[in-house]
Amino acid sequence: MIAPLVVRPATRPDVPRLAASLAAAYPDYRWTSWAFPEDGRAQRLHRWAEVCAGLAGVDAGTTWVTDDCAAVAAWTAPGAPAPAADLQAVLDRDLPKAFGSRHRVVLATEQLAATGRPAAPHWWLDAVGTRPAARHAGRGAAVLQPVLDRCDADGVPAALNAYTSNVVRWFERLGFAVTNAARSAVDHELPVWTLVREPQPREA
Repeated sequence: MIAPLVVRPATRPDVPRLAASLAAAYPDYRWTSWAFPEDGRAQRLHRWAEVCAGLAGVDAGTTWVTDDCAAVAAWTAPGAPAPAADLQAVLDRDLPKAFGSRHRVVLATEQLAATGRPAAPHWWLDAVGTRPAARHAGRGAAVLQPVLDRCDADGVPAALNAYTSNVVRWFERLGFAVTNAARSAVDHELPVWTLVREPQPREA
């Protein structure tokens, strides 16, 4: 008998494993080669995952994992408070190091893509990924589901940026729709789609 898939909020002890899972999931993603300098890219990617999806999401209670941490979804909640001072210091110190010479372009592109985000409060997907060996078993959709269910219950949209047409199609199957299409700021090298999922009516 196949054991049921368990999805739960991530905790601090999960951070090393979930960061490793995201780092393993992202090397072949077009955004990765665009956002991180080639020098030390694997280490830069791992530190980004550790800080953003790991420490920030875990402390906020908005990162979900499968029980084995093979799949991860990290969100920012609507109206989320600013990170604690010690975490903000880590973000301010480590993210510019992780992105290196690409930091300015990454930030400018995030601001450009923000035009497609809902004006109303919404959940924002910072990262989602599944280890390659664990793909095609529904884990990616499963770790997204707790927030999508909450969005439906609260009547709140969910939104994200995607950087390949394959990813866009995958999210469209989950009920998201493209609200903005652009290219990265400054260099115009990377396509950027913003997708939004409006809350779904709950069945009686």
